[in-house]
Amino acid sequence: MADDARAQRILEGVRAIPEGFVRTYGDLDPAAPRLVGRVLATSGADVPWHRVVRADGSLTQADRQAALLRREGVPLTPAGRVDLAAARLPLPPGEHLG
Repeated sequence: MADDARAQRILEGVRAIPEGFVRTYGDLDPAAPRLVGRVLATSGADVPWHRVVRADGSLTQADRQAALLRREGVPLTPAGRVDLAAARLPLPPGEHLG
């Protein structure tokens, strides 16, 4: 990967998301949300990839991701999106993980 230190920060940020909460790609790296997706796509089994969702709460892995999030008690809307108001782990103002 072109920026191993950045990728490592992303992975650490994802691992830090507690069960029952989510973050968005932009929370993890506002300047490069697509990089977050690429890092997660090549991550190992120890990374809770399912806790990262799109900015609108939609899921990238639909049924598989929804099942894992439901198991953790993450609230989903009837449309199958994460209820970000209830499930998004807040960041301190002006901060991001990436």
